[in-house]
Amino acid sequence: MASLLTHAYTALVLGKCVTRKPWPWRFGFLLLGSAVLPDADVIAFVLRVPYGSMFGHRGLSHSLCFAALWSWLVMVLEFKHVPKGSRAWWKVYALFFAATASHGVLDAMTNGGLGVAFFAPFDSTRYFFPWRPINVSPISVRRFFSELGGEVLKSEFLYVWLPLTVVWVMVVLLRKIGREGRETQA
Repeated sequence: MASLLTHAYTALVLGKCVTRKPWPWRFGFLLLGSAVLPDADVIAFVLRVPYGSMFGHRGLSHSLCFAALWSWLVMVLEFKHVPKGSRAWWKVYALFFAATASHGVLDAMTNGGLGVAFFAPFDSTRYFFPWRPINVSPISVRRFFSELGGEVLKSEFLYVWLPLTVVWVMVVLLRKIGREGRETQA
């Protein structure tokens, strides 16, 4: 798996690229939490659920179906004020879906584990991407705060944080240029 920090940072950048207004704390917590949530399945190790099981690590909770259902639940419970089916509803839904689904995408880019069950529960096949530059993060907190964790963070910085930050800066600059262009025309 990628580290929880990187999953959260990915959701942060997605959200900042899609939204323009400052977020209420609850929105930010939900968005970043949605990106981290699939790893709640590590409880399967304690419960002795086999890793390769649909309910094991990187199984159902890492699937696109889970991302879709979770995003719908967030919309139903937290965004009751947004008219269902409206453009605003779909925009927020898509953001939560992308943040949650990004978890599996990042994990499929790691160099360890059994792969990601993107299509669970309909297909239990585990997938990796052909390009896997991210060092897999240890699940143990103690092992994460070791030299191994440093190597993980180094690969995540290079292949995730840096490219996402470049995209975020470009979005901010394009918005600024667009705003200045509109002000010039007015």
